[in-house]
Amino acid sequence: MGKATNSEHATTDRLSESAHGSVDQIAKTAGKAEERIRHEAADVKAHAKEAGQKTRERTDDALQSISGFVQENPMISLGLAFAAGTLLSALKRPS
Repeated sequence: MGKATNSEHATTDRLSESAHGSVDQIAKTAGKAEERIRHEAADVKAHAKEAGQKTRERTDDALQSISGFVQENPMISLGLAFAAGTLLSALKRPS
């Protein structure tokens, strides 16, 4: 019975070593995947931050341009605002 136990134990040890090797390989692969995903997420975050900054700059430029036009041409601006309001009101009226 002692020999069978050693033989069974050897098989268990071999299977255990094989399983440990597989787990180590999976962990190594998962670690590389996680690192790649983190790097790509950081790239996306940087790109989104840059796009947001560009949008803010363009919005500020547009507001400054409109403000300058209104200050230089107050009567034209008032007429344009009135015309736009009249047009929107006409479009929203039920048929």
